[in-house]
Amino acid sequence: MTAVTTTTVTAAPAAAPDERPRTRRRGLSPGRRLPAARLAGPLLVLALWAAASAAGRLDPAAIPAPWTVLRTGVHLWTDGTLAGDIATSLRRAGYGFAIGLTAGVVLALASGLSRAGEALIDGTVQLNRAIPTLGLIPLFILWLGIGETFKIAIIAIVVYIPIYLNTHAALAGIDHRFVELAEVQGLSRARFVREVVVPGALPGFFVGLRLGVTGSWLGLVVLEQINATSGLGYLMFQATNYGQSDVILVGLVVYGIFGLVSDSVVRLVERRVLSWRRTLSS
Repeated sequence: MTAVTTTTVTAAPAAAPDERPRTRRRGLSPGRRLPAARLAGPLLVLALWAAASAAGRLDPAAIPAPWTVLRTGVHLWTDGTLAGDIATSLRRAGYGFAIGLTAGVVLALASGLSRAGEALIDGTVQLNRAIPTLGLIPLFILWLGIGETFKIAIIAIVVYIPIYLNTHAALAGIDHRFVELAEVQGLSRARFVREVVVPGALPGFFVGLRLGVTGSWLGLVVLEQINATSGLGYLMFQATNYGQSDVILVGLVVYGIFGLVSDSVVRLVERRVLSWRRTLSS
């Protein structure tokens, strides 16, 4: 009798479809926030400026080297000229910004929360927006004189318009379903404004605030060249008469630093106040 040997072969189980190796899909968000990322652009411009100056590609009489501008700035600061002009410019910009901020918020609330207020205010503000603000300078000189008052008034107008427009648009853009929900919950008007309207309008308000901060510096550099005896704009205007391009660049650099710092402060406050909001930037 012949013995038959049977060999049993066990096959490896096939991989389940869901067990196949997966490739990591790239996220659609911009990625993690880089520390001091906003300084990369200015530093790159500074590096290119220094490289071009060192290579002799720039005319020193027209665009002095960064180290020349730095040396001039240190000299102006040491003799007290730059410090006094900075203090004067900050005071003008601060007064004008405070008045413009208050006017923009008050007018936006009055127009955005009331049909009567909108009828009286919005059309006037839109007309004011259509008129170039710097074109009002001759009229304001006749009304307020050539001194400090008209400068502060012009800065206030430059500031309040973007704050009003963006805050009013944010108030008008609040979803009507929130109104219906507040009515169902029986909220009073004051509580509805405090808990629904104001938080919903804050993103638009901060957009207008950033534009207003920038506008205050843009208006200041023009206004300080009109019958002024101090300020960064006056310093730059006097340097133009004597062909001192390094002094002009010192003033521009200081204006740029003021603009960058003030915008960064507003951004920081915005992130803290709107920490509940999830956006691409966060």
